[in-house]
Amino acid sequence: MLFANYYQPDRVKNASFEEVDRHHTYNPTFTNRLLRSEFLKHGIELNNPDVNEGREIAFSILHDGQALDQISEPKYLIATENPYICPLNKDGSYLSQFNGVFTWNTDFANLPNISHVFIPNQIRSLHTPSFSERPIFSCIINANKAFPKGLENDLYRERLEVIRWYETNAPEYFSLYGLGWGKPAPAFTPAEKVARRMKRLASQLFAYKPFPSYAGEVPDKELIYRQTKFAYCYENVANLPDYISEKIFDCFFGGCVPVYWGSSTISQHIPNSCFIDRRDFKNTAEVHRFLMNIDEIEYTKYQESIRDFLSSSKAMEFDTTSYVSTIISKILKDLNHA
Repeated sequence: MLFANYYQPDRVKNASFEEVDRHHTYNPTFTNRLLRSEFLKHGIELNNPDVNEGREIAFSILHDGQALDQISEPKYLIATENPYICPLNKDGSYLSQFNGVFTWNTDFANLPNISHVFIPNQIRSLHTPSFSERPIFSCIINANKAFPKGLENDLYRERLEVIRWYETNAPEYFSLYGLGWGKPAPAFTPAEKVARRMKRLASQLFAYKPFPSYAGEVPDKELIYRQTKFAYCYENVANLPDYISEKIFDCFFGGCVPVYWGSSTISQHIPNSCFIDRRDFKNTAEVHRFLMNIDEIEYTKYQESIRDFLSSSKAMEFDTTSYVSTIISKILKDLNHA
């Protein structure tokens, strides 16, 4: 048996491979567990580093960019996190230090150690409720987060614009779900932090609601999406090539039609008939008017397109099995030629 290290921030005692991820509410560990089980078929046991202490290590895998101090060779990087959240994932000199890098980011396709993978999903196609069986008109399911001001392609800011537009103009047509919305939006400048403290105090003492549309946390996004006609599905940032996260697939699995804004290459990988492209509209008011004019017949066409896509070979490019196969094939090839 060979042993390999799997470095993932804050994970010890093989927490990376537990059935429930205690560090991230909506982050299923199925992908990590499949990666580990497939390596075991080849006589390789993948563990968090503390579990492998004292063992000879065949190779190391880092899940997103981290410090490389005392990490044994050969080493590989899975760089799927947004590079604005994990800057090392877009640092060419850092990426070049690995025997192999697995990333969606086509900006680095010229590096010899790059293998392309999409952010993985458990692709499935289920029967989902029809238009008339969905009592929620539109929603957002995200955590209350923000980037500091000044990021040109910031979509956290655009989510806030959607929330505030509906709260002001059409509150009966929108619900907000996710973590942290019982508190005011994040603050960065001293003045913003003071204002946030005052609002936080008001929410604790006087039942002030920073976000009146907030309907609470949800243990399973699919439960809400199965009740919702349209979901504002915005990535954290716009215009990254092939950065297509689980967000749009979460909508698809619930049969909910997404209003999508994010990857600059989305239409190359997912048919336009499966989603509403936010880039086609000037503002949220225009989007809402468009949504209001979609009847049951047109909505059913979107759902049929989604089901057709989820049953296609194109969708399987996003499946966990493709992701795992790419990683294992590369590493086994390197080991066999060592």
